[in-house]
Order: sequence, then structure tokens, then C-alpha cells
Amino acid sequence: MADFVMPSLGADMASATLVKWHVKPGDTVKRGQVVAEVDTDKGIIDIECFVNGEIEKLVAEPGAKIPVGSVMAVIKTSEAMPAAVSSPASSTPAVEAPVAAPETPHIHASPLARKIAAELHVDLQPLIGHGTGPGGLIDREDVEHAAETATAPAARIRISPFARRRAAELNVDIASLRGSGPGGAIEAADVERAAKPVVAKTGDSMRRAIAAAMAKSKREIPHYYLQTRIDMSVMLAWLQAENQKRSIKDRLLPVVPLLRALAKALRDVPQLNGFWIDGEHRVSDAIHLGFAIAMKGGGLVAPALHDVDKKSCDELMTDLRDLIPRARSGRLRSSEMTDATITITSLGDLGVETVFGVIYPPQVAIVGLGKIMEQPWAKDGMLGVHSVMTASLAADHRATDGHLGAQFLEALNRHLQTPDQP
Repeated sequence: MADFVMPSLGADMASATLVKWHVKPGDTVKRGQVVAEVDTDKGIIDIECFVNGEIEKLVAEPGAKIPVGSVMAVIKTSEAMPAAVSSPASSTPAVEAPVAAPETPHIHASPLARKIAAELHVDLQPLIGHGTGPGGLIDREDVEHAAETATAPAARIRISPFARRRAAELNVDIASLRGSGPGGAIEAADVERAAKPVVAKTGDSMRRAIAAAMAKSKREIPHYYLQTRIDMSVMLAWLQAENQKRSIKDRLLPVVPLLRALAKALRDVPQLNGFWIDGEHRVSDAIHLGFAIAMKGGGLVAPALHDVDKKSCDELMTDLRDLIPRARSGRLRSSEMTDATITITSLGDLGVETVFGVIYPPQVAIVGLGKIMEQPWAKDGMLGVHSVMTASLAADHRATDGHLGAQFLEALNRHLQTPDQP
């Protein structure tokens, strides 16, 4: 047996709320399979299983606020479950019970059905004996169907089933809405507009979480900073020639060869790729680049692009097309939130020439990339105008020093001058 616990999805996370399970007791699960969704300050995160086995028991119910390290489920397996980072607030955290409607005696309904019934103000009593689940179990679909056909005052409001569901998810009172659909029907867009203040509040929550993590980083990590200017003319010429061979939808963004060059530089200077944990420097064999992405509602996330050193430009472009929209819609996986071995941040698209980042613990470095600009550049005794980018490094002085940092930036420059090399 192994306990499946709430993982730490970042240094700033103490707990998360369980939104839903994707599995039930008796289900077979595989390593990497998404088994649950949790709500964090950084959005809805898909939680993955890290062992192969069978679900023995679901301990936590949807709606529960679960501290990091608390047991969520029990899995039958012969493998050892990786240990989670416990919340500093408690070494033996307990699951906080969800606020839900009181249990109705003799009603055979799933936990999720009960939660949705509470959200949609559906009385489960009339559904007894009419459940469509196994053994007459009242499930989610039964509750939602009852909500659509109910005769309660709230149900007489003209609203699409999807809009009603979104209103429940976003805690929007449909009685206060004016519908923009045919005949004044409330549509999903009406609900989303009403929820904007809630989204703003979520953005503020993320900002507070980021502020706490960055303040901790600056207090505890002795940062050192380096920067260098890199001639990007060769890389841009290679990119232009490469894209001319491709259809528009298959063309590469400049960040793709940059990511590959960073991964190659980390192979040359691996000490910057890893973590500082329990007073020890632990270098990672895998290169998972945390890619900083600005959120539309405010705040920042840096999910991991996995195994960048092993992927082609096309594979990295595919990964970016998938990752960025999911990050901005708050649909990331737990492995993407925890696996990054170093973070890359770029503000060049906003015109920033140089950016010095703050290390995200327990990582030991962050690389900043500025805007590519035309600047005077002397080469072989000749002065010309070249495309130049400033690259910076902020690193943990406990793990490395300026000499290693300088070697890394030089390696980055070297690999950017040979973008055609594997």
C-alpha cells in the first residue's frame, strides 16, 4: 500500500482545494496518469499519480482544503510513493473538511453529486430510486438534469445548462444577472462577465503567493548576478532560412533555438541545473526548463518544459503551443509545476533590454533574456550593426560561483553561434 498525498506544487504553496477525482476505488492507475484536479493560487492543476497500482480508497472528498503532505488516497502498489514536501505549518497536517450540505440519510449519491446538488440548490430526496449510476447511484448527470428541469424560483430563470454550471463553478448568483441571449436568456458569456471581479481576486491571490515566495528567496538565497551581450545575427539568419522551408503553421519562434542553446549550455555546466535542498546542492540529470508565462489576470507561472536537451526544434515548438494556452487558462499538470530544474524569464517582447530574475527555490539559478536589438558591434576589426541580446544569470552562491556562472554564459553564447548543430 502507498499513501497518495497532496504534493507541493511550489515553494509558496501550503494547501489546495480538491476539485474532482478522475478515478474511483478499484480503478487501475499508471505512473503519470492524471487522477485529480486541485484548485491553487495559480489555477486548476491536474495532479498525476507517481506509481502504478490500484485505487484502494479515496480519503479526501471534492471541496476539501488539503494541506501539502496530507493523504488524499490509498493505492495498492508494490512501489514506494515519492515523499511530498510537508507544509512548514505542521508536520502532521489534517484535511480540512469541506463546507457542504448536510448528509441526507438513505440517499445513495456520489460525493461529487452531493457537492453539485449543494451548488445548484437541488434537493436529492426526489431523486431517490431514479439514479442512473451503478445500483441506482445518483450521479452528477442526474443532479444537473434535475437542475435543468426544476421548478424552484431560481430554475425558472432562463439560462442554458452550461451557463448554470459555470455560474456554480464561479460562485455567480444567476438571479442578479441580465441575460443577453434570445428572449433574455442567460448565456455563459454573461456569467463570465459577472465573474471578472472574482478572476481579479484570484490574480491578487496569486500575486500575494508570488510575493511571499520571492521575499523568502531574497532573504535566504545569496544571489549573485552576471550579464553578457550576445550577437544573435547567426541565429536569426539560421531561423529565417529554416522558416522559409516550412509552412506558416510549422514555423519556429525565436525562443525555440534559444531554449535548445540553453539546454546545451546546461549540459556543459550542469552545476546550474538542480536544487538546494536540506543544505545540499543536488545537480539534476534531467534538464527541465521552467518557462515563465504571464497570466492574463495578473501574476506569473513557470511550468516545466521537460527534457529540452533531448528534443528537436519541432518538438519544442509543439510543447510551447500546448503549454502556453493551458498555463494561461489555469490547466497545468502537477509535474509541470514541480519538475523545473532552472527557470527562464524573458521580457524582450515588452521592450526590456535586461532582466535580472529572482531564483525560485529550491532551484539554484534563473536566466533572463532581453530584447534582441540592433546595436553597434565590432568583429574582426570591423564595426557594423548586429542583432544583439543581453542575457543575464542570477544564481545561488551556495551552489556555484561567478566563475561557473561565467562559463555557463560563454557556453550559451557559443551554442547560439552554431544553431544548426544537434
